[in-house]
Amino acid sequence: MTMPLCETDLRQLRAPDKVMKLSRLGSIHQSRLSFMRILLRRLQNENWQFDRPVFEIDACGVGYAVYSARGPERTYSLVAFSHDLPEEKRSDRVIADAWDATFTLFDGVPSSQDIERLVRNVPLQEAGRISQKELSLSRANRSARLWEHVVDALAKGEQPDIQKIEAVGYLMRTTAVYGSGKFGAADREMIADRPEFQSPFQVEMLSVFLTRAFVRDLVEHVAKMKGGENAVKLNPQIAQRIGIGNSTGLGMAPFLLNHPVLFNNWIAAREQAAARVCAVQHATRSEIKLFSELLERSILSAEHWTTEHRTQAEKIAVFKKDLKCLQQLADSIDETTEYPWSRLCTWSEQELALEGQEFLISLILEPYGALVDDLASTMAADNTPTFRIAGAMPLGDLRTVLEQVYGWALNIDWDAHHNKARAWYVSEEKLEPRLGERFKEPIEEYEQPLAPGRDAAALYRALSHWPSDKNTAQFLLRHPEYRHIVRRVQIVNQASYAEIRDNTIASDVLPIDMLRCKLAFFGAVQFDPRSDRWVRINMYANAPYPEDLSTHFDDFWVYPAFGREI
Repeated sequence: MTMPLCETDLRQLRAPDKVMKLSRLGSIHQSRLSFMRILLRRLQNENWQFDRPVFEIDACGVGYAVYSARGPERTYSLVAFSHDLPEEKRSDRVIADAWDATFTLFDGVPSSQDIERLVRNVPLQEAGRISQKELSLSRANRSARLWEHVVDALAKGEQPDIQKIEAVGYLMRTTAVYGSGKFGAADREMIADRPEFQSPFQVEMLSVFLTRAFVRDLVEHVAKMKGGENAVKLNPQIAQRIGIGNSTGLGMAPFLLNHPVLFNNWIAAREQAAARVCAVQHATRSEIKLFSELLERSILSAEHWTTEHRTQAEKIAVFKKDLKCLQQLADSIDETTEYPWSRLCTWSEQELALEGQEFLISLILEPYGALVDDLASTMAADNTPTFRIAGAMPLGDLRTVLEQVYGWALNIDWDAHHNKARAWYVSEEKLEPRLGERFKEPIEEYEQPLAPGRDAAALYRALSHWPSDKNTAQFLLRHPEYRHIVRRVQIVNQASYAEIRDNTIASDVLPIDMLRCKLAFFGAVQFDPRSDRWVRINMYANAPYPEDLSTHFDDFWVYPAFGREI
């Protein structure tokens, strides 16, 4: 096989019309710029210290513990509560009101008075109330398949079955990790200027990282209480393979639509990173070796990626074949190859499915931390001022932006039922986003403005009777119902990757594509959709534990070496 090369594309970013399709966004993989990896690099580079000042857990595994992370300027503490949850009350659904464990990330080191207050509130989650001293609120349930197996094995002085560990991947899975002011927690603006939280979702990623340490310690404690002197701790290599699971549903999907500038910054950073690497004229021997090694690890890892979801299973099957094809071509790269990564990416767009194409974009970044890691600081949007509609914009210019950005939507028949079959709304009970059937449920009057394509097409039609030299303010004085979409169009005009360029209310829309995209930026792997509306993932599997960061930190932990012996 040969690799084509288009010289003019070497330093250009991929077009938004290509990148921002739901099918491609739903095929994105984790990368160096994923938030978990950004966090761990900082913790390691700044030599953060960790300790467990409190572990008040009884013989039944009930109680609380405190895990502290001490950085150059501040300390943060995970306060974790372990509960005795009857099996019949264990549920991943948002309507659950009890969990195996609940958590909060405390700003500083909690006093005994803080602990007393948190004991009364954190286990209740939404029904409780936390304060601005707390940065996040979360909860988790045990894996029904793995928890008891691990406890029983350790209690007997044995190690758990590694095949069962790899089949499940986690001992507990979170069902929500809330931050940014929810339920009384500190608002994002209160901490956004702290260096450790400069990149997005670092509070939540730190909370989950410390949660993983607690879960390991808890399962070993429960086994010790059960087995006494016969009990053993987890083999460190087995423990490292265990992550924190997560069940994510529709509540996360609208985030990408509701935060267009932030979403743009995530995608733009990734695209800029890929463009920088594609502009590398010659790769060094060590860069090629690392790429090949991580590709080999990924091929092995793909064999452990399983799902019962038909569409994802089909994608995985093609992905496995594509990885082998990629490996064959990558083997031909050497130090004399001109623009090797650009060549690979151009070839992939002709020969690989979307899953393989987007995996390659992530993989080529790995040897080039010095070239791309600085982009992590560009991914937040905290300092973006409140966007004001540019009333002086001529309607001719507004119409041109609509044609350029929403051209895909202008030709859709929005009167056809299948093109507007769904409607986004917020449930009254849990105040969580939901996606309903417009023509089967009485929800249309509660619809949220989460169909920008439809709204842009409506705006375009409304503008057809207005002269191009009139301005936007004049139009909105007559038609204020279009303010929200005018504002959005002007935002997207300044942020190329802000808009998903697909119909988000069509009968065939797959919300899991939005979930997959956001979770990949978190750093999740092993996506396992359970329907078109919720997905299970694994976080921090194979990552170092807090005590390991200063001794044997491996930035490529997310590519496990499955061939190693335990």
